[in-house]
Amino acid sequence: MNVDLIFRIAAIGILVAVLNQLLIRSGREEQAMMTTLAGLIVVLMMVVREIDTLFQTIKSIFGL
Repeated sequence: MNVDLIFRIAAIGILVAVLNQLLIRSGREEQAMMTTLAGLIVVLMMVVREIDTLFQTIKSIFGL
């Protein structure tokens, strides 16, 4: 298991949560939503990359 990936995802989550609260408190709800969506997209891209690595490893193990 890649613990580094978990820490990176957690760091992004914390950063997005802080930015979200700051933006909401300053009356910028739309920017807060965009920040949340951007954070979600970054995390999803990281997860998709790891899934691709997993599938490539499986393909190489079975010679596919």
